Amino acid sequence: MRNKVSVIIPVYNAEKYLEECILSLLNQTLHACEFIFVNDGSSDNSRFLIERYKKKDGRIKLINQENQGVSAARNAGLRVASGEYVGFVDADDYVKRDMYQTLYAAAERHGCDVVISNFESELEGSKVITSYSFPSDELLDRDYIVQTIMPYLLKTDDLNAVWNKIYRTDMLVEHQIVFPVSMALGEDGMFNMLLYGYASTMIYVKYTGYHYREVEGSATRNIKDKDYFGKAIEVYRLSPPPIYTEMLQSVSVHQLKSTRLIKSLVSYIYVYFKPSKDMSFMKRYSYVRKMISSSQVREALPLYWDEMQGSLGRYERFVISMVKARSTIGLYCAVTYSRLRNS
Repeated sequence: MRNKVSVIIPVYNAEKYLEECILSLLNQTLHACEFIFVNDGSSDNSRFLIERYKKKDGRIKLINQENQGVSAARNAGLRVASGEYVGFVDADDYVKRDMYQTLYAAAERHGCDVVISNFESELEGSKVITSYSFPSDELLDRDYIVQTIMPYLLKTDDLNAVWNKIYRTDMLVEHQIVFPVSMALGEDGMFNMLLYGYASTMIYVKYTGYHYREVEGSATRNIKDKDYFGKAIEVYRLSPPPIYTEMLQSVSVHQLKSTRLIKSLVSYIYVYFKPSKDMSFMKRYSYVRKMISSSQVREALPLYWDEMQGSLGRYERFVISMVKARSTIGLYCAVTYSRLRNS
């Protein structure tokens, strides 16, 4: 009998949280799953931990490869996935017992290509649930995907993740949808763009089963070594898949990408003006000054303002005014005030 869900877990030096991840998968109420762990050249005890649980439960598969990055690891898992649907989990995260039962039940009920759910993030002890305004428990057709989801992916980042979704495997195979191996950040977003370019139907379930843990040294926390803004510029410059230009007007695509860039800029300003032991204040200050002076930001600002001015609060309006004025000190004062106010 075919597995209902194949769950792919890329693993690189994740032994600190890996056991919790493994147990959360083995305890799923949906038993007809396979769990494909791709050990991407770990130098810690991750491989041995997976092998120990593999001996206890035949649903675990293990692929060992030299370190090639998360995209190559996920693609290796996709090549052997046998389930009707595919899901993804990061090795330092965990899922609720009914995660895949809930998502698969929605997929089976409606026969859709994609199921989206909420997720919970944990950062420095605080937990936040990311949810969406899409109609819930309702089959959303191709028109909705083209008119709402595809622009949404261009405009914002919060739908990028692959681990709060399941995807119909046959659709991935038919359209040869894989993760881009040349991107250091943003590979999830490009995967979803490719997928929604072809998806016919989707479901959004208002359910929170995925727990995302942002750990020290992760791609989204390591400000010393990760050039966040440089990656945001790469995404801004990157042309979306050809099917996007067929479905959406080029002017609309540019405006949506501009909105995304400035949203990213605002979040990075907050990150870089937060006290950090990894980078001196002057280096962080200089980085922010470089960001707000970039030609891409100057180009995107008017389009962002046209799109977003009616929905911005006082804080956001002030930050944008400081970006327009290229006032780094004004931005530092705004972030400091916001952090003190929320502490």
